[in-house]
Amino acid sequence: MGTAGKVIKCKAAVLWGMNQPFSIEEIEVAPPKAKEVRVKVLATGICRTDDHVIKGAMVSKFPVILGHEAVGVVESVGEGVTTVRPGDKVIPLFLPQCRECNACCNPEGNLCIRSDLTGRGVLADGTTRFMCKGKPVQHFMNTSTFTEYTVLDESSVAKIDGAAAPEKACLIGCGFSTGYGAAVKTAKVTPGSTCVVFGLGGVGLSVIMGCKAAGASRIIGIDINKDKFQKALAVGATECINPKDFTKPISEVLSDMTGNTVQYTFEVIGRLETMVDALSSCHMNYGTSVVVGAPPSAKTLTYDPMLLFTGRTWKGCVFGGWKSRDDVPKLVTELLEEKFDLDQLITHVLPFESIKEGFELLYSGQSIRTVLTF
Repeated sequence: MGTAGKVIKCKAAVLWGMNQPFSIEEIEVAPPKAKEVRVKVLATGICRTDDHVIKGAMVSKFPVILGHEAVGVVESVGEGVTTVRPGDKVIPLFLPQCRECNACCNPEGNLCIRSDLTGRGVLADGTTRFMCKGKPVQHFMNTSTFTEYTVLDESSVAKIDGAAAPEKACLIGCGFSTGYGAAVKTAKVTPGSTCVVFGLGGVGLSVIMGCKAAGASRIIGIDINKDKFQKALAVGATECINPKDFTKPISEVLSDMTGNTVQYTFEVIGRLETMVDALSSCHMNYGTSVVVGAPPSAKTLTYDPMLLFTGRTWKGCVFGGWKSRDDVPKLVTELLEEKFDLDQLITHVLPFESIKEGFELLYSGQSIRTVLTF
């Protein structure tokens, strides 16, 4: 492309500070340095994790360009890049895969040492590629996709099949893969089992889809918003309940409902209380509970260790346990093979300039996933 090696001026949604509105600004995006890739973003999803930065639940420096769930096309590459070339369709990866650190080299690991979950806000060389009004602008989770162009480390880019529709495949960059993988990869749900999913947002629905794909015979959805039940049933839940309809603890309600046979529970909210509820709700001896929802920063959990002593397994998972560069292209291929249907998760598609409206839909509970297109 004719822009290779040059600074690109483009539009981006800049967040200047905590609890401030997004500001659509003209920014300057520097060319990629060695082992970096500059990407033209085609579609990007709005995820609750982006809102965590706005609200201060997740640490970040400001100003910052948020967004981490996207599909784009490679505009240019820096020196030494071998895995992608200009014109390739790609998914940016908030969880990189360097293929060299001990997590990448372990078959069970996926939390690459290059991950930026703590708000460093810069690329591998310690600097940013964004400028706005003469000030450097921070990156977010190695991705920053609320912009027409972004720059990523090569380890944070997965080449995908060019036939994939950007406004669908972008969900594989975070929400869908996180939930689906929690069931099929982290929990390893078994056929005929009973599963319970706490929280029926986009990631929770993806957990349900994973449980169904793994052959679970009973999938119970739990949420305090009954408006979410219809969609949960549509994607594979066998029944849904609202904890506020009961006076007993939810673990007792579930034990009564299932004859004490809940094998897998998933907490997909990020609340400390529901993490303990989910643990208590799986079978005391052979149950497994998976923490999927990102917990609030700087908070600690108190629980009765007897919950674990009796034999339960308590697991966490980041990005559904997937090795990002290896597995994201495979998930996109499965999408094209219609192994799963992401249309059920996408409720709104808006132009990028309507990003504020997209977040309003998130806050009001009207959307599951809003996708912004460029």
